Amino acid sequence: MSGDLPLNINIKEPRWDQGTFMGRAQHFFMVTDPRNVLLSSEVLEDARVTVENYRLGIVKPGLTEDQLWRAKYIYDSAFHPDTGEKMLLIGRMSAQVPMNMTITGCMLTFYRTAPAVVFWQWVNQSFNAIVNYTNRSGDAPITVNQLGAAYVSATTGAVVTALGLKALTKSLPAIMGRFVPFAAVAAANCINIPFMRQRELKYGIPVTDAEGKRLGESSKAAQQAIVQVVVSRIGMAVPAMEDVFLNCFVKFLFVSQRFPVLNAPVQVGLVGLCLVFATPLCCALFPQKSSMKVSSLELELQERIRQNNPHITTVYFNKGL
Repeated sequence: MSGDLPLNINIKEPRWDQGTFMGRAQHFFMVTDPRNVLLSSEVLEDARVTVENYRLGIVKPGLTEDQLWRAKYIYDSAFHPDTGEKMLLIGRMSAQVPMNMTITGCMLTFYRTAPAVVFWQWVNQSFNAIVNYTNRSGDAPITVNQLGAAYVSATTGAVVTALGLKALTKSLPAIMGRFVPFAAVAAANCINIPFMRQRELKYGIPVTDAEGKRLGESSKAAQQAIVQVVVSRIGMAVPAMEDVFLNCFVKFLFVSQRFPVLNAPVQVGLVGLCLVFATPLCCALFPQKSSMKVSSLELELQERIRQNNPHITTVYFNKGL
């Protein structure tokens, strides 16, 4: 039984035009809003019920269109788009700001000994691994052994790479050394993300037509998805590179000279402020529902699609975040 709200609102798609950067940015500002991590289980469950019922044609009495869209974005921020499962709290994109601020603060504070540097690099890459797993593409189950192997290879490779590149700062000119931390984070992302999503590269991710009908699985689509996510994540890492940007800004404000004790808190605060904007804007670099030509898929999948759906020239897939 439906209420007053019409049933033709397409909440399967974002509220704003995803064909433009501004439309994608508006969408991701809602999904990555840090305040979403404070929502209770009851609020999340109510949003899930509201969204799933509306898709079935059931409207809660008194529900308005704005309330429906609010429920949709709460749902999108906490539930996986392919599996529908509630995502790990710290792995959600809405947790990026508080988690990265916390880890950055610890890395700024505990850096004087090699064990401390290794430990916090491991914590950082473990957090990245959780985010990469939580925001993976596809709905295929992953075994504990597969997940464990992916985690160990991702974190080990990323930590070794990050520490190796950071060691170069001792032999480089000061101006070049400032960019090594960014290179280390970029290289670590290039290792961590593919390793945590290696199952997608091996078995492929679901590809659909424009209406969402599943057409098969494609490793080529997974490759494109992971490349796009790597680029976005590297962009998100820029605000955390205090040696490149924040250190210069803090020194410009003379905070470190006048009040040394405020140096780390100010830098952490600036990281958080930058991430509030960098996270959604970098997520918006590419559409969440990505696409590619049928001619770019595996030959076997191309043939199957052309036989069963000869009119289809483009397929779509969730690239992950």
